[in-house]
Amino acid sequence: MIECLNLSKKFGQFTAVNDMSFTARKGQVLGFLGPNGAGKSTTMKMITGFLEPTSGQIKVCGVNIFDDPILVKSKIGYLPEGAPSYGEMEVGQFLHFVAALRGIKPSMIKAAVESVISRVNLEHVYFQKIDTLSKGFKRRVGLAQAIIHDPEVLIMDEPTDGLDPNQKHQVRELITDMSKDKTIILSTHILEEVHAVCDRAIIIAGGKIVADNTPTEMEGMSRYHHAVSFVSDLDTTLLNKIKQMDCVLDVSYDSRLKETTVFPTQGLFIFDEISEFLRKQSIQVKSLKMEAGRLDEVFRNITQPMGEREVVK
Repeated sequence: MIECLNLSKKFGQFTAVNDMSFTARKGQVLGFLGPNGAGKSTTMKMITGFLEPTSGQIKVCGVNIFDDPILVKSKIGYLPEGAPSYGEMEVGQFLHFVAALRGIKPSMIKAAVESVISRVNLEHVYFQKIDTLSKGFKRRVGLAQAIIHDPEVLIMDEPTDGLDPNQKHQVRELITDMSKDKTIILSTHILEEVHAVCDRAIIIAGGKIVADNTPTEMEGMSRYHHAVSFVSDLDTTLLNKIKQMDCVLDVSYDSRLKETTVFPTQGLFIFDEISEFLRKQSIQVKSLKMEAGRLDEVFRNITQPMGEREVVK
């Protein structure tokens, strides 16, 4: 559905996107992760035809964007950064305008607007001017205009930015529901969102792809993968005993939270061994869990310069 080959974008001497290649298939929710200035938004703007690449090729639904840009844009729904719109227009008026612009038949426009208003919960602001809306409602109007024509491809830049927790949950449910028959690319700084809606994630740093995995595979890259954490007030003697176990690589202790994290020797499952140790030592714990891995730690290690990366002991 989306093919990017050797995609690059330069602004003068600055290279925002550097020789990037990837594909996204139908039914996939692909997350773009990366620090500010990594090239996420620039890549999305090139896919949607908003920016012209300096070099490289882009195909959407098998159509080269240079050969037929209007056809490509008709297949895409786009929620840009900041959800720009016409602030002097009322919500309903704006969505009727977008529906007509998107080529929806006049007889079908009212039904299309009513459907999208219901899907993103905009009934209460239908007659309100967009300029008077909160940031969260403006974001929902932006999402509504992006999906009103039922596009095959959906590109969203920070789709839940400015939404409260309930609204975020609703939008994530909507994304998951739409993903069954669409290709969706979204950028986000919220790592929990990657878990919630993405089945694949690309991490971009310095205009290049530095990781391309499922969220679970990325967690497996974390030093916390299969680590065991528990909450209990331990003394140095007990911590040293745990550290000396053959299956243990390292131990960290947060004195403020009273939380101990035990890191396994690579590839080992140590939950049973740690649990048995705690039982034999008669250590009372408030919680005991095996960690899947921490995306935030993987993200930091991949995107930070080499000299600033965390050292895995």
